[in-house]
Amino acid sequence: MKRYLGVDLHRRQFVVCTRLEDGKSWLRQWAMEALPQWVEQLQAEDEIAVEATSGTARFYEAVVGKVRRVVVVNPHQFKVISESAKKTDCRDAEALALYLSKDLLPEVRMKPQKHRELAHLAETRDLLVKQRSALKSKINNLLAMQGIELKREGLSSQVALQRVLRVEASAGVKIELRVLVEQIRSLNASIRELEDLIEEEGEPLPGHKNLTSIKGIGTLSATVLLTTIGEIRDFADENKLAAYLGLVPRVQNSNESQRSGHITKMGNKLARTALVQCGLVAKRYSPYLQNFYERVKQRRGGGKAKIALARKLVKIVYDTLKNDWVFQDLPSFTLAA
Repeated sequence: MKRYLGVDLHRRQFVVCTRLEDGKSWLRQWAMEALPQWVEQLQAEDEIAVEATSGTARFYEAVVGKVRRVVVVNPHQFKVISESAKKTDCRDAEALALYLSKDLLPEVRMKPQKHRELAHLAETRDLLVKQRSALKSKINNLLAMQGIELKREGLSSQVALQRVLRVEASAGVKIELRVLVEQIRSLNASIRELEDLIEEEGEPLPGHKNLTSIKGIGTLSATVLLTTIGEIRDFADENKLAAYLGLVPRVQNSNESQRSGHITKMGNKLARTALVQCGLVAKRYSPYLQNFYERVKQRRGGGKAKIALARKLVKIVYDTLKNDWVFQDLPSFTLAA
């Protein structure tokens, strides 16, 4: 008899609810060390549902291929669990098994291990960049207290950082500036190391050469986009890809009225940011994108124009990957031989 297995996963243990087609079910708790033994008793016709957490990738790799189907559930969309009045491991496992049997679970696409590793590298780099920006802001504030005005981008070079250390200030301020400069230098080195690794590991990815041929998309952004998008054929058209990336407006319907709001922001934030930044660079080289941006900016303002430009870039990215295009000259739409 076919079985539906709902798994509530934790770092040290997991709870499994086994539900049969006739509605009978039972619960059992397993230690994470016993995962190999649990996998051995799986059947080829089993279906498994598990929430997407930090440990899901390990669990997924252990069971995929051993059963008929593995559904990784988006916890933000599966409100039955996240908003449950009585939230326990057993109830969560039971809910997963029940809704799996009815095929009503919002599924997360699991990407290859290489994509997941590169995505984590990019997220770590982004975290360090944000920390560096916070430290630069702190230095700017300290310098402003001394009557010295300096743009944040003025702290990007080693010469500028060395100049900060020569500022005339009290002993306490000089120590604080020295500590901040040392931290920024350390972050600079770490960020460069991560960027070199991302570039080295990202360039062999299928589609990387295609995306970097688009004027405005660099090596790092191409890797972020590829690890987020995964297999382009999973998306029926560019609208599906835009929705996946959170670059479509929220739509509210009531009776005969329909209202569109801000973008959903449901997708990967890092990929969405990369598209916005790449769009602003790409319009410098493409008269078509520049004219499109200016038209939207005049009607709706700069903020919405940036989002519209990123949405336009989504279509270019989709068509490029879907058709295996490599551009020799993007502005004139000339493909490489």
